[in-house]
Amino acid sequence: MESNVLNKFSVIKQEFKKASTSGISMNLRLFLFLVVLVFTMILGIFMILLLTGTFTAGLDENKKLVQSELSHLSRNLSEQFGGLSVHTVDFSRGLAESLEKNLNKKGLKVTDLSGRPELLEDLIGNEYERLLFSLQKTKTSGVFLILDTTVNAALEDAENSRAGLFIKNMEPNIISSSSPTILVLRGFPNIARKNSLPLHAQWAMEFDVRDAPYYRIPMEQAAKKKLPLSRLYYWSSVLTLPGTSEEAMFCSVPLIDSRGNAFGVCGFEVSAMLFKLAYMPNNTICDRIFCMLSPLKDSTLNPSEALFAGRYQALNSGLTNQSLHITESRKNFNSYSQENDASFAGFHEPVQLYPKGSPFADQKWAVALMVPQQDLALSISRLNLQLALLCLLLMVIGIVISFFISKHYLKPFVQGLAIIKSDNLKNPPKTRIPEIDDLIEFLSLSGKRLPQKPTADLPDTVFDEFIKNTKTLSPAERAVFDLYVQGHTAKEITQILCLSINTIKTHNKRIYMKLNVASREDLLKFVTMLKKKGRELK
Repeated sequence: MESNVLNKFSVIKQEFKKASTSGISMNLRLFLFLVVLVFTMILGIFMILLLTGTFTAGLDENKKLVQSELSHLSRNLSEQFGGLSVHTVDFSRGLAESLEKNLNKKGLKVTDLSGRPELLEDLIGNEYERLLFSLQKTKTSGVFLILDTTVNAALEDAENSRAGLFIKNMEPNIISSSSPTILVLRGFPNIARKNSLPLHAQWAMEFDVRDAPYYRIPMEQAAKKKLPLSRLYYWSSVLTLPGTSEEAMFCSVPLIDSRGNAFGVCGFEVSAMLFKLAYMPNNTICDRIFCMLSPLKDSTLNPSEALFAGRYQALNSGLTNQSLHITESRKNFNSYSQENDASFAGFHEPVQLYPKGSPFADQKWAVALMVPQQDLALSISRLNLQLALLCLLLMVIGIVISFFISKHYLKPFVQGLAIIKSDNLKNPPKTRIPEIDDLIEFLSLSGKRLPQKPTADLPDTVFDEFIKNTKTLSPAERAVFDLYVQGHTAKEITQILCLSINTIKTHNKRIYMKLNVASREDLLKFVTMLKKKGRELK
């Protein structure tokens, strides 16, 4: 295909060389006309695209795609986090009731827990099935129970150590499997052994609650305000449990007995891996696009307290733990910038994690979807380049088509001229172009290649032939011929002979053919020259 196109352009080049010496041929004239037409059409298309904003439509299209994807992610996140909040409240209510019931069987109250550490292992172990079922039901990465007591209050730093149980699902990407990988991250080792569960590599006996807002804040609020559990659940920002390496968010609710005493917390974990797998954005928009759930404060997002979802390429987006300052735009993408000059484009939507009346209702969260600014600019440039290349391709195709059309259109003319130039016009082939076929027929009937032009230097044989041919005219043709010789015009002849102009034209055609002249002027020139030679028409 490529070689054929090159050959065509080589032919066109040769045509231009020939035109520089012998003039422009009909073929080249038609080709140039069609090329100008193609250029005009492509230029018109280009101007229309430019004036209608098509070259900036890539930005609008990406904007719509990002907004649509963000809306989808925000809706899913609100539904799933809202549903998990409800599950956590129900989980706390059922767990508190079960723990209180088991203590009552022993004649104890929840306030007696701190003085009876020997009861903790059995008390917590009895709730293992409840925790495991809730983990599988909510499809989270972990479930935990923390009691407001420790196994040994005499140990150093015991005020920051709390007994409990933390069950982890290590493969949240296959949590729908019938046999997920379940480990014990915190709790009594005998509980793990009895239930045939391995201990996590970062296992510890108890929870370190020194920097544990998911524990301390719900406990403090439960002590301060007598609110229903549906107002006391708390979502922590992203943190890492002491002694572990994975970041996660925790949804926790205080455990409250029938007398209103808070004696611990319980809840679920959403790990960074689970969030990434659950809220992976569509990367057809951009390879380095990423989703972020972050606290929103004073028009800033805090990546250090956020969960992220994005493919491997998004890790190299240039985002750091510095605050992202938001600059909103009504027409284009919002801008998210950091002090290290990292800049991103995208959108964010607020996410309501708490109901009205919650002590945490003033804490704002947002889900954001963004890409590096340079990636967005590159995407628009690529789209515009594709449009430009498409216009160029259309232009090349138009030129090639123009070449073939000019060749095909003029082919019958070329064949007709070849027939006229040939020596034998007795049985010429038809070109299927009436004008050329009539010319060939005229030449074949006259026996000459071309009509003779009357000049003074023509031999006498030509004039003899002319006189001889006048005798072949029919009476009607002779009458018209004689009137022409007398100097009458075609219009005057129609009046004299009472014939239509079309009939006169038919007679003219036959007269010219028989006398081998091209026009009335040539005919009269022959007559004039014959008179000068002293010869008469009879």
